[in-house]
Amino acid sequence: MKFIDTPSPNHDKRTLPVTLLVLHYTGMENGKAALERMCDPAAKVAAHYMVEEDGRIFKLVEENCRAWHAGISAWGGETDINSASVGIEIVNGGHDFGLPDFPDTQIQAVIKLSRDVMRRNSITDFGVVAHSDIAPGRKQDPGEKFPWSILADAGIGIWPDVKTTDQRTLFSKDATNRQIRTIQIALAYLGYGVAVTETMDDETLNALQAFQRRYRPTKIDGIIDVQTMETLSLLVRYKKKFCI
Repeated sequence: MKFIDTPSPNHDKRTLPVTLLVLHYTGMENGKAALERMCDPAAKVAAHYMVEEDGRIFKLVEENCRAWHAGISAWGGETDINSASVGIEIVNGGHDFGLPDFPDTQIQAVIKLSRDVMRRNSITDFGVVAHSDIAPGRKQDPGEKFPWSILADAGIGIWPDVKTTDQRTLFSKDATNRQIRTIQIALAYLGYGVAVTETMDDETLNALQAFQRRYRPTKIDGIIDVQTMETLSLLVRYKKKFCI
């Protein structure tokens, strides 16, 4: 695979084995601006790779180093996500610039790179996460237009085969503690940083919205409806089947 070497100073020593692949969008006007920022020592941010709209791949940080891309985040009980992950920035203006579509050429490059990173680091499909998954409420990238299903068809990540389109509310605002507990346990089992409080707190709401942005992007409201619950249940079953 051909890389354009663009070394960034924004990294330090990795202290954990790599178990995660984190996908981001750059959220800036263009790739040039994003690259300049990630190479600026004052910015103190960089991913290992950046994929341009035309499919070019820039290598900023060696994978054996801890790139500064995840920020304050958590997944599966781990809070030093930078040490446990490889980060890929995908050039896209994001929500601040109208959330443009991702070009096919770019996505094919992301697939090729992701597959290579996963193979090299023995990352499982459940280890492929969005920035919004590990930082719910703080981050939205790579956004609801990112084609997770296409990546899953290429063997990168999981896309549940949910049959229902029913978006009727399943649990009301007066949901019982037991119902909320069930949701929190399921989200935490998948990796989201949710505590089992038995109350619909901000942490749970943010995680639900991040979950929907990833797996049900047509409606991101944090409401527990039939489709959201079925998707959540199916993913839990998948993980129990393939990861135990």
